[in-house]
Formats: sequence, C-alpha cells, structure tokens
Amino acid sequence: MRFVLASKNEKKLKEMNEILSRLGVEVCSQADAGVDVDVEETGTTFEENSMLKARAVMEASGLPAIADDSGLCVDALGGAPGVYSARYGGEGLDDVGRYRLLLSNMPKGQARAAKFVSVITCCFPDGTAVSARGECPGTIAFAPMGEGGFGYDPVFFLPKLKKTFAQLTPEEKNAISHRGKALEAFQEKLEEYLR
Repeated sequence: MRFVLASKNEKKLKEMNEILSRLGVEVCSQADAGVDVDVEETGTTFEENSMLKARAVMEASGLPAIADDSGLCVDALGGAPGVYSARYGGEGLDDVGRYRLLLSNMPKGQARAAKFVSVITCCFPDGTAVSARGECPGTIAFAPMGEGGFGYDPVFFLPKLKKTFAQLTPEEKNAISHRGKALEAFQEKLEEYLR
C-alpha cells in the first residue's frame, strides 16, 4: 500500500518510512505523487491540523494521504509552542533559531517539564479517516546536545536515558518517541480498517 506524506519534510518522510515499512506501507513524497499542496494550519489542536493536511493531500492526489502534526508542549510556557512549534518565533527562524528562542524564554527557577505530542491521521479516498495520538514526556535541557534528529530534538532531554532526542540513534528514538507511539497506535487502527 502506498501513502502520500502531507509534508515536505524529508526527515519526516524518512522517519515515517522506517516505521511504516514494517506494515508493508510505502510512504512517498508529494513530488513523487505528482502533487504540490501547501496547507494552511488553521487548527488549534494537533488533531485538527493533522486532519486538514491529510484531507487536502488526499483530495489533490486521489491516494491515501498521511499527515503528522506534532510539536513540543512546555509546562512553564503554558503549553507553548504547541501547535505553533514549527512557526515559533516567526518565519525567519530555522530549527536552531527556534530552540535557542525557546531556551531564552524558559523562566528561571521553574520546572522544565515538557512533552512531545504527535497526531497521525490518514485520509482515504473512500472518506474514511484513521487517527492516533502519541506523547513522550521529558524536560527541556539547559543547552543543546547531540547532532541527530531535527527541530527541538537537541534540547528535549529524557531523564531516564540521560540523553536528548538528538543523541539517540534513529532506532532508539523511534522506539520511544511521540511519533513512534502515535504510529504504533495508528498501526493497530490501520490493521482494523484494512480487515
């Protein structure tokens, strides 16, 4: 089975394929499917944005489309950046700029609890949608560590492992990450749908 990824993020495409290939699902890029869709993320929840993206790409391609809406929710920042994680600080910032801004916005002397959240949605041409949510708790590091991953991975610290997401191998990260958990729950729901 082939899904079109409702994202242009190459690292997300690679991560989705690593996890979903076990199901016999190939995830291709929009370019491979011959579509180019930019979806305005007007939702106020991860669920809403994930659905918006998957539905738009499914309608444009005529193929099942899978979307992930994910972000970092920091307790001391009232849940921010949340659904605005990819746009935190405005258009001019890259990943490094965003996590540096996050570190500078952390209130001094407060707990650094945070969680990554991911909602995976797949919209099918028959009108069915399959959706699942995953979360990974952690804390915000005081400084970036590690070279792997993307986004906020260098500052998302896992106390039990004493590492940031950016210090994990792809296999370690996929086993415990918010996206890995969401995809695991999604896999169960997808298997039910395919029966």
